[in-house]
Amino acid sequence: MTRWLGVVLAVVVAAVVPGPTAAASAPVRYVALGDSSAAGPWIPDEIDSTCLRSNRNWPHVLAGRLRAALTDVTCSGAKTTDLAGRQAGVVPPQFDALRRDTDLVTLAIAANDVELGGAFVTCANRAPGSATCRERYTVGGVEQFGARTAATAPKVAAALEEIHRRSPRAEVVVAGYLTYWRPGGCSPADPYLPEDADYLQGALDGVARMLRQQANAHRATFVDIRTPSAGHGLCEPPARRWLEGATPASPAYPYHPNAAGMAAAAAIIADEVD
Repeated sequence: MTRWLGVVLAVVVAAVVPGPTAAASAPVRYVALGDSSAAGPWIPDEIDSTCLRSNRNWPHVLAGRLRAALTDVTCSGAKTTDLAGRQAGVVPPQFDALRRDTDLVTLAIAANDVELGGAFVTCANRAPGSATCRERYTVGGVEQFGARTAATAPKVAAALEEIHRRSPRAEVVVAGYLTYWRPGGCSPADPYLPEDADYLQGALDGVARMLRQQANAHRATFVDIRTPSAGHGLCEPPARRWLEGATPASPAYPYHPNAAGMAAAAAIIADEVD
């Protein structure tokens, strides 16, 4: 009788008190912050019409790979100010998603702070012999994208420190941007002359260097997705592209990642997550 009572008590205790296996199986609590490079505008299925957020963006794919519980607040058009403030007056601050028990935070931000999108319009279809994109964006001898990137650096630094404050135990990962153009671009298939494509790619690369520097200085991991995507830019055939150009060959907002690019970015980032 005593032996059987001991067996019953052992079963009851095992059922009530979770062991190491149960604790280890708890999902990673993951919050994704950032702009359209992570949100995935126009990639079906759209799950947020205000932010043009896709359920096939890289945060969702990454969460699936990690079996993580995802809170995705990425939003197209987001700037660093929208992390703490209401984007367009209606989208809640992205920082509101952070909790003290958050395990993983990814951040994809800065291109909109630098206002690169405007150059994508201004520098397209330039007539040969007219002012180059670099000339248009050099004012008083100061190249504007370099200056804007430098001005954005302290904003990224402050954002990273706030993430650590709100989620002190979280691993923080900063993602760069995919490759857009191969050297020289691909005019006339793409509406940027060679020197303009190189200039815009250089501006994006400058943003990525700044993000790496700030990540290294503020206890975060920077993930370079530019290098592994170099053979998959918008100049490549549709089957190889991770990013679409002026006339998308697969559902994606022009000059943004497509579903293949999102899946590839997720795989690259997953390799860097502890």
